[in-house]
Amino acid sequence: MNASRPNVDLVWFAAGGGHRAAAQALQQSIAEQGRPWNLRLVNLTEVLDPASAFERTLGFAPEELYNKRLATGFTFGLAQELKLLQAGIRLAHKAIVQRLAAHWQRTQPDLVVSLIPNFNRALHDALALARPEAPFLTVMTDMADHPPAFWIEPGTRQHVVCGTGHAVAQALAAGLPAHQVHRVDGMVLRPCFHRDRAAAAPGTALRAQLRQSAGLPAEGAVGLVLFGGTGSRVMRRIEAALHDMPLVLMCGRNAELAEALRVQAMRPAPGGGPRAPRAIVGFTTEVAHWMRLSDYFIGKPGPGSISEAVQCGLPVIVTRNAMTMPQERWNTVWVREQGVGLVLRRYADVRAAAQRIAAELPAWRERVALVHNAAVHQVPALIAERLAVAEALRAERDWRVGAAGAAHTPREAVVHEAVA
Repeated sequence: MNASRPNVDLVWFAAGGGHRAAAQALQQSIAEQGRPWNLRLVNLTEVLDPASAFERTLGFAPEELYNKRLATGFTFGLAQELKLLQAGIRLAHKAIVQRLAAHWQRTQPDLVVSLIPNFNRALHDALALARPEAPFLTVMTDMADHPPAFWIEPGTRQHVVCGTGHAVAQALAAGLPAHQVHRVDGMVLRPCFHRDRAAAAPGTALRAQLRQSAGLPAEGAVGLVLFGGTGSRVMRRIEAALHDMPLVLMCGRNAELAEALRVQAMRPAPGGGPRAPRAIVGFTTEVAHWMRLSDYFIGKPGPGSISEAVQCGLPVIVTRNAMTMPQERWNTVWVREQGVGLVLRRYADVRAAAQRIAAELPAWRERVALVHNAAVHQVPALIAERLAVAEALRAERDWRVGAAGAAHTPREAVVHEAVA
């Protein structure tokens, strides 16, 4: 290990926005904490396919197929596709391990943090081959390990960082030793979600001013609609259903969706009359700002979006049905258990749900305020702990080797003298 600045790798990929966001959040938190590490963000896709052969052959990057499904809202069948993906990863395990091991032999990490699912067995085995003394941590960016072995790999030296008690129970039930399972409070969120919470709190003059400057009413309930970084076509249905309720519509990188919503917002509402105010937002890094101007959240049950909304004081409205991605289904259980929102079977019921949340807003805010999130501040401490343990084990090994050598020195000297 580089005693002055150990190399710490954060592994991510671009399938969905949560893995990249978590890596960037940890990068920022580690910098703010002044940790003395050489931190490196490692895009797994670039390591496994450095020449972009997949993209050159098929015309798109492998993660883009997943992202396009999210943008269209057509996620039916992803459970079966996930099983096929996992089977393919198992078949390619040896080749993946060899490629990753070669990468780590060149780059010499002292610790690796995985922020991605499905590939953790390969990441673990490759690191054990190339850098057997380097610890391997998996920080789950989902609230549960579903399907099994999506995140958790029993029978390995993997340390798993879990943001819910349910994930901890799953890891222990899968056979991981307790000392390899670590609980943190919630999902990893960017530090900006933890700052300035009171400055634009409901009822403040600043919040009223910021709302009015965005074309929103200074008072009254405003909903925020968000379906990840690629948006979703279902947002047009939601906008129409809530035509008389003020909304912030966040479209991410989906410029086509943003334009369609702008055109839609200029048309008369169903039954005639103007629509309520709309703030239509394209790609932005200021999600926390827009959430703090809003009062409730509508979207898919992604662990990051739900956690961000709750951290900003917003009760949530999400759906669970055949279209819900398998790894996000347990999140709806968490919403119900924590009492922080409503879970619908279909978006046709979104109007009644939004009206209920708006009418009962003070009570919902009280329940949301009980949820504590501090994961982005806690994970760096876990990394530091694993680095310290690895260094202590290395020092002990070096001492034992040195002590064994010292114990043999006198005999070796006598033999040398006798031969001479």
